[in-house]
Amino acid sequence: MNNLANLSLKKWSFILFFTFSSSLVLAQNRSSSDFWNNVRYGGGIGLGFGKDFFNGSISPSAIYQVNDKFATGLQLNFSYAKQNDFSLTAYGASIINLYNLIPAIQLSAELEQLRINKKLALDGANLEDNYWSPALYLGAGYVNRNFTIGIKYNVLHDEQSIYTDALIPFVRVYF
Repeated sequence: MNNLANLSLKKWSFILFFTFSSSLVLAQNRSSSDFWNNVRYGGGIGLGFGKDFFNGSISPSAIYQVNDKFATGLQLNFSYAKQNDFSLTAYGASIINLYNLIPAIQLSAELEQLRINKKLALDGANLEDNYWSPALYLGAGYVNRNFTIGIKYNVLHDEQSIYTDALIPFVRVYF
């Protein structure tokens, strides 16, 4: 990872950590029953398959609705993919920050850290690659009640990313 990406990761990590910490301090000023009334749960499930291919993922999350415009929370991530002799397992967590400019438009920042385990079985040899892959997504989406659809961009995207493109469409649902 080059110095610019490293600096950006450190800068954004600090901003996201500060934002998340600030929202928890604000949350502590409320009663405990008030706190849980402002927690929303959701996440995502993914499934893809084809000839000699399978991909599955699950990502439960919880966010705290600080006020009408801002929410922050955590997400756990797990993905598994297999195609012929290649398999990939990815697991980790994300810090999510959501900001509604207006009720229908939501901006997001997600700091994700995944552990990637790749395996390739060749004739007589097994190749493995294990590493950590950070991602910083900045996104925008359209909100309709508990449902958000949009696109996010990984500003730290490189050849180690498990996604082929830095732009990723998303769907979020929170209850």
